[in-house]
Amino acid sequence: MMHWYDEYGMGMGMWFGGIFMFLFWVIIIFLLLSILKKSKGEKETAEDILKKRYARGEISRDEFELMKKEIER
Repeated sequence: MMHWYDEYGMGMGMWFGGIFMFLFWVIIIFLLLSILKKSKGEKETAEDILKKRYARGEISRDEFELMKKEIER
């Protein structure tokens, strides 16, 4: 009869448990690093936001130029 453990009581369950524990810690470390990277990212300037709004068509060229002059003051 085949058993899932050897004479020391450690069998397939120990190996699967170790693999899952390793994967668990890899995922946790990856998530922490991605959160830290995102929080350390460069801050957007007012001009960057203004350019994005103009590119999306939220403001006209005249509004863009007026707001850009205000920002540069």
